[in-house]
Amino acid sequence: MAKNTQPIAKRCKTLGLSPTVMGYDKKTTRRNPKGQMRRKQSEYAKQMNEKQKVKFVYGVLEKQFRMYYENAAKSSGKTGEVLLTTLERRLDNVVYRLGFAMTRRQARQVVRHGHFNVNGKRVDIPSYLVKPGDVIEVREKSRSSELFKKFTGEDAIFTAPPQWLDRGKNELKGTVTRLPERADIDFPVEEHLIVELYSK
Repeated sequence: MAKNTQPIAKRCKTLGLSPTVMGYDKKTTRRNPKGQMRRKQSEYAKQMNEKQKVKFVYGVLEKQFRMYYENAAKSSGKTGEVLLTTLERRLDNVVYRLGFAMTRRQARQVVRHGHFNVNGKRVDIPSYLVKPGDVIEVREKSRSSELFKKFTGEDAIFTAPPQWLDRGKNELKGTVTRLPERADIDFPVEEHLIVELYSK
């Protein structure tokens, strides 16, 4: 299976993203610390940069990203917003948003390893799209592992999820309360540039 192995800090710097968007608080790069003067970007370069940014944040490769775009274009509503909110609904992203993984890459891995149930059934597909009312929980067999023990007890690690998700402290499950909205996307992106790129 193809996967993105680009260096996080270097790629974030190129795309103008904060590493915290990727789940890294202290990740930095010493390469080219002062930066170099760059020519003014063309419109096409700006469009490509926005597309690459979104693909990088969600860990999606071109073929799958194109499929998400085509489905968004067929849906009612603004294509760019539908595209972003669809990506937010991916199971690996939801596991990350619920605080069960430090990064989306880690979330993708634990989902693939079958550590989560959705509505009581084991799901190991990172691209699975959740819907309102879905309950995502750590499987009973996985709860004793060191990976998930840190989310329970007095010293439990707890990350408050976004408003469209609900999870209580010391709970190894979360609920999708509603579909994500454009306001729930927490990194800077001009999705209209992506639409313009694919509309050519």
